[in-house]
Amino acid sequence: MLAGDGVVFERAYSHVPQTLPAHASLLSGRLPFDTGVRDAVGPAVKPSERMLAEILRDRGFSTGAIVSSWLLREDTGLGQGFDLFDDAMPVPSDGTLLDELHRDGAESIAGAEQWLEAFGGSRAFLFVQLAEPHAPYDAPDRFAGSSAYDSEIAYADELVGRLVRYLKTHQLYDRSTIVLVSDHGEGLGDHGELGHGLLTYEETLRIPLIVKLPAGEGAGRRVKDVVQHVDVAPTILDLAKAPIPGAMRGRSLRPLLEGGGRFPRRIAYSESLYAHYHFGWSGRMTITDGRYRYIGPDHEELYDLDADPDLLINLAGTESSTVASLRDQLAELLDGVESTATAVPVPPEVRERLEALGYVGQEYDRFGVSGNRDSSGESESAAPAQQSAAARNPGDHVGFVAQYRRAVGLAGSRRWFEAIDAFRKLLGEEPGRADLWIHLAETAAKAGRHELAVDAYRRAANLGADPEAALGAAAALLELRRLAGARVEAERAATRAPAEDVRSRSSAHELLARAALMDHDEVRAREEAARAEQAEPGRPLLAYVEGRVAYNRGLYQAAVGLFEEALAKQLKLGGRAVSDFHFHLARALQGLHRVDEAEYHFLEELKSFPRNIPARLALAGLYRTAGRSEEAAAALEDLVRIVPTPETYAAAARAWAEIGDRRKAAAVRAEATQRFLSPPRPLHPPAGG
Repeated sequence: MLAGDGVVFERAYSHVPQTLPAHASLLSGRLPFDTGVRDAVGPAVKPSERMLAEILRDRGFSTGAIVSSWLLREDTGLGQGFDLFDDAMPVPSDGTLLDELHRDGAESIAGAEQWLEAFGGSRAFLFVQLAEPHAPYDAPDRFAGSSAYDSEIAYADELVGRLVRYLKTHQLYDRSTIVLVSDHGEGLGDHGELGHGLLTYEETLRIPLIVKLPAGEGAGRRVKDVVQHVDVAPTILDLAKAPIPGAMRGRSLRPLLEGGGRFPRRIAYSESLYAHYHFGWSGRMTITDGRYRYIGPDHEELYDLDADPDLLINLAGTESSTVASLRDQLAELLDGVESTATAVPVPPEVRERLEALGYVGQEYDRFGVSGNRDSSGESESAAPAQQSAAARNPGDHVGFVAQYRRAVGLAGSRRWFEAIDAFRKLLGEEPGRADLWIHLAETAAKAGRHELAVDAYRRAANLGADPEAALGAAAALLELRRLAGARVEAERAATRAPAEDVRSRSSAHELLARAALMDHDEVRAREEAARAEQAEPGRPLLAYVEGRVAYNRGLYQAAVGLFEEALAKQLKLGGRAVSDFHFHLARALQGLHRVDEAEYHFLEELKSFPRNIPARLALAGLYRTAGRSEEAAAALEDLVRIVPTPETYAAAARAWAEIGDRRKAAAVRAEATQRFLSPPRPLHPPAGG
C-alpha cells in the first residue's frame, strides 16, 4: 500500500548493520564517526548532538517516539527532543532476558495510536520503531507456513497496515508525510553470516526506503539513485520547511521525490566495528557508488553490483584502477577520523542483555590488559598476539562467531549443559579468550556445576579478567562451602578492583560478609558489610547482616525490623537489589506466622532473583502448608522450568513425593532423564541487534 502511494528508493543504504548506531545516524543526519556511536555497546549520543526531533520541537511540532527494542532505550541518548519517549519493555518474572528486550509491535502500534489521538494535529512528528523482523523469530501462529523470517516480515507488514488504517480512519493519511525505513538488513546465511553486525555486504546494508507525500504526490515513482540514512533527517526538515543544520552529512531527497532532478554521482559510506569491539579483529569500512562496492581498508574486496548483485566474485585482484579510486575516496572521507572506536564500560546486566541479542565477545580491551597470561599468571609478550588479532579478517571467522552466538543462545535458553559443551568446543579453538572462560564459568554456575565454574573463573583470571573472575570464583566457592578459598578470591577481587569500580569492591566485601556469616563469625561479617556500604552506600548490607544474626538466633521480630530497615534504605538510595534480602525477611515473617506478608516477600525475591532455588522451594512449601495445592504445584513447575538442573528436578520430585503425588514425582524424574540424556534440540542463534 505505502509503496503504491509513495516514492520507492531502490538503492538505499544503512551506515551500520546494527540497531543503535544506525538509528543514531538516522535521527541525526550524521555518520557514525560523527556521532561517536559506532557499535551497540555505545557510547550514548552526546547531548550536544542536534537531533531531528529537537529541531522539529523547536519549530512547534509535538514529538513522540515509541520504540520496541531495548537497544534503543532512552539512556542511549536517542530520546533527545521527544516530548514522549516510550521505551517500556515487558518485565517477565522468570528471568527470560529475550522476553524483556523486545516489545511486540502490536503494543507499540497501540501506543502510537494513543499518542496520535492526543497530539496528532497538523504539526506532529511521530517516530515508531518495530523490532519485527528480529531473531528469535516468533510471529503469531496465523503466519505459520512460511519461513520464520518471512513470517516476521508478514507480521511487520500487518502492523504497518494497522497504523495506515488508523491514519485513514482519522483523516490523517492523505495529509501526512510517512517515511518507512529499516535500520539494516539480515544475513540469512549469505556470506556465511546468520544475522547481522559482523559483515558489510548488500544483504545487511541495503534497506527499504519509502516516502509517501501528502495527497499522494509522486505516487508509484521509483528512484535508482544511491541514498542513505543520513538523507532522511534533512529530507524531513526540508519538507517541514525547517532549516537544515550544516553539520548534517545528508542531502534532502526532495528533488528526487518531486521527480525534477537526479543526484550527481555520490558514494554511500558504511562500517562495522563489531569485529574490533568484540574480538579485537580488523574493522570493516565500505563505500558504494551504486555500481561497485569496495570494502577495506584491510583485506580489500571489490564487487560489481550490476554483474554480481550477490557479491560472490571479489574483483580486488583484477580491477586495480577501480580499487585505487575507491580506496582514495574512502581515505578522503575518513581523513582525520579514528579508524577504531573507544570501548566504554559496560555494566554486567547490560552486557548480559547485549549478549542475549547476539553481541558476543568481550568489549575491546574489556579486561584492561594488553596481552594474555599463561597458566602461571605471568604476562606474555602482548605485541605478537595483538598484531595477529588486529590483522584478522572478520570474513574468515564467520563460523566462529556463529558458534559463539549459538553457545550464548543455548545458555540464554537455559540449555546450560549443551551450552557448556559448546563453550568448551570454542575454547578448544581459542583457549586464550578470557570472555569464553567467563561464559563457561557463568553457565556452569547456573547449571550447578560449581567446581567447573571455579576452574573456568581461575583460567579467566590468568588471562587478565580480574576482578570479575575473582568475584565469580568466590561466589562459586561459597556455593561449595569452601570458605577459605572463597575468602582468598574475594580479597583478591577487592584488591584488584580499580578505585572507581565501586560495584566490584562492594561485591567483594559483600561476599566476605556472607562467608563470615556462614562461618558464624559475626564480628567479621559486620566489618565486611560496613566496608561494602562504604564502597557503595546504596547497598545497606550492615542492617542485612544484623538481621541475619538475629534470625539465626531465633529473634524473628528483631530480624524483621532489621530487614525492613535494610530494604527501606535500599529503596531510598536507589541501590542495587541484594540477593536474599526478601528471602530471609520472608522466613522471619514465617517464624512469626505472618504468612501473607511472607508470601509477598518470597515473590519479591523471585522478581529480582528468579534463580533463587531456596526461595522457590520455600514458596512451594508455604503454599502446601496453607492447603493451596494448585499454587504449590505451579511453584514446583516454575522451579524446574526456570532453573532446569538435575538437582532442581530431584528437589521437585522429592517435594511432589512429600505432597503425596508419587505419579507426578515419577514424571518429573522421567522428564529429567529425557532432558539431560536425550540428544540436543536445534536452536536458532541470536543475530545481533
